[in-house]
Amino acid sequence: MARLDELGISHETHHHVAVFTVEEAQEHTGHLPGGHCKNLFLKDKSGDLYLVVCLQETAVDLKAFRPLVGAKNLSFGKPDLLYETLGVEPGSVTPFALINDRERVVEVILEKRMMDHEYLNYHPLINTMTTRITPAGLQTFIDACGHRTRVLELPERQIADAS
Repeated sequence: MARLDELGISHETHHHVAVFTVEEAQEHTGHLPGGHCKNLFLKDKSGDLYLVVCLQETAVDLKAFRPLVGAKNLSFGKPDLLYETLGVEPGSVTPFALINDRERVVEVILEKRMMDHEYLNYHPLINTMTTRITPAGLQTFIDACGHRTRVLELPERQIADAS
C-alpha cells in the first residue's frame, strides 16, 4: 500500500476471510465494483516464468497461449518457485507481488479485455484482502517495478455443448 501511495496510485482495500479459489473470492468480494481477476504463475520447459493476469471468468487455453509468447510446454509454477520469485504463497498470487521480483525474471501478460474495465480487484500479497485500482494504476505500478507488460487477447478454452 505504501508503494501505491508513493506512486500516487489511487486504491481502496477491503478486508475479508482468507479465500483460495475464484469461487470463494466471489462469495466474499463479488459485491465490489470492477473486474475481479485471477493470476496464473506459469513456467515453461526452458525455465521462463510468466504471470498471466486476467479476469476471473477467463478460461485460458494454455496450449493456444504458448505460441503467443513463444513458450514451450507450460505448467503451473511450483509453490516453492512462486515463493522464491514473487514472495507469495498459492492463493495470494497477484500482480502486486512483482515488487518482490527484483531480478525481473517474470514476464507479465495482461488480458486486453481486463484492461478495458474501469476498476480491477487483486489481493495485495495476502488473500485476506482485496485492493481495487484502475488499469492505468496497475500499469504504473508494474512499470515502477521495472517490468514490461504485454497486453494480449487471451485464447480461451472452448466448453463443449452438452446438448
